[in-house]
Amino acid sequence: MHPLILASTSPYRRALLERFGVAFEATGPDASEEHVTGESPVDRALRLSLAKAQSVAARRPDAVVIGSDQVAAAGNRVLDKPGDAAKCRAQLAALSGTDARFYTGCAVIGPAAGVRLVHVDTTTVFFRALSAGEIERYVDRDKPFDCAGGFRVESLGITLFESIESSDPTALIGLPLIWLASALRRAGCQLP
Repeated sequence: MHPLILASTSPYRRALLERFGVAFEATGPDASEEHVTGESPVDRALRLSLAKAQSVAARRPDAVVIGSDQVAAAGNRVLDKPGDAAKCRAQLAALSGTDARFYTGCAVIGPAAGVRLVHVDTTTVFFRALSAGEIERYVDRDKPFDCAGGFRVESLGITLFESIESSDPTALIGLPLIWLASALRRAGCQLP
């Protein structure tokens, strides 16, 4: 098996990949996350996932590299990570009673292993009607400023929803493990 590298500094993606029980290292990719005018959220998720994997694979062609990126959108409007409490509250207020889609892209590249696989998983989150007080309490307790959409589904954020539609519940956290397990098996990794 070739060395396995996660091209990410995300603690959420690291924790998800640890579920597989395989040795891997994590390193930050050198890929620009600039918006491209006219690019759809799906295309952005795929482009950034591939760019992250390629940037690390260029330095480590002996390895199998995983790149991933998540783009949240309400309609065609991309929902970036809020960064602070005020932006988080505003984003959640705008999402109250509506739905948002989360496009989680994933790329597995291994030059030496002869593998180049890409995928995007779509998750739809339906928000319940949220009061200003509920939003305020949630933001104060969970502080999800580094999360697309302004919530942590694996934490208190689950209380904000009416329902979630997904073929892979781990994709909403940041890494589609069902697809990734299949891709890694194709790259020669022994997963149960």
